[in-house]
Amino acid sequence: MTKLLLGLPKGSLEQSTVDMFAKAGYKIEINSRSYYPAIDDSGIECMLIRAQEMSRYVEEGILDCGLTGYDWIQENGSDVYEAAELVYGKVGRNPLRWVLAVPESSGITSVKQLEGKRISTEAVGMTKRYLEKNGVKANVEFSWGATEVKPPRLADAIVEITETGSSLRANNLKIIDTLCISTTRFIANHKAMLNPEKKQKIENLALLLKAVLAAEGKVGIMLNVRKIDLEKITTKLPALERPTVSQLTDESWVALNTIVSEHIVRELIPELKRLGASGIVEYPLNKIVE
Repeated sequence: MTKLLLGLPKGSLEQSTVDMFAKAGYKIEINSRSYYPAIDDSGIECMLIRAQEMSRYVEEGILDCGLTGYDWIQENGSDVYEAAELVYGKVGRNPLRWVLAVPESSGITSVKQLEGKRISTEAVGMTKRYLEKNGVKANVEFSWGATEVKPPRLADAIVEITETGSSLRANNLKIIDTLCISTTRFIANHKAMLNPEKKQKIENLALLLKAVLAAEGKVGIMLNVRKIDLEKITTKLPALERPTVSQLTDESWVALNTIVSEHIVRELIPELKRLGASGIVEYPLNKIVE
């Protein structure tokens, strides 16, 4: 059997990735002393790698596939196959932004004003390419952390990743441009995609992981409805497609099955009951394959 070498992101995405794989049907166990997690699939071998490095190892074929941010693919300039975009993170489900920020009191409103200035960032390659694109020559320094506290004494500007911008505002910084919008990507080595066994495994994983994220925040609803009440009840059901209607043994009743957003269920179920529905069942979803 050909083993698929899968890179899992170590750090902030680690636990959310393990949870996502569990919903996809794969049990991953991480030992704090090992960089080789166990997985309940004999055809897959896992390795924990920092997201910042993942795309380089996938490009070189040391790993067949892995999960990392689009930003780090761009930072490393990696040539990899993108199997899926997976919008998930440590906490939120919103894309992250790499932004150019300066002190609010600096008077700087454009990247053009950073000529000859000092910029601190973890994404050095991305920042240098951005400056070159804008015809600006500045000193770009690698930041080992706490980047947002460096202006104005240690840097004139920073390029930092943010979701809401709250940390930047708390440090009296303002955003003047966005360099990159990033989401998590499931990437693969080009040669691995030419191997039929590995290609199939990678495509299966991509399908299941996307199905897990598609099911987030949604639940299934089953209910019994009298035929005479069917039309008024179906108008209250915001279905994924259309509700599935099945005939019950009692000719005057049908069963409805549909998918709705979890946040509306608390208002929806009492309303369905008032409209004559009975036997209402709410059930969780692990995957939605679209």
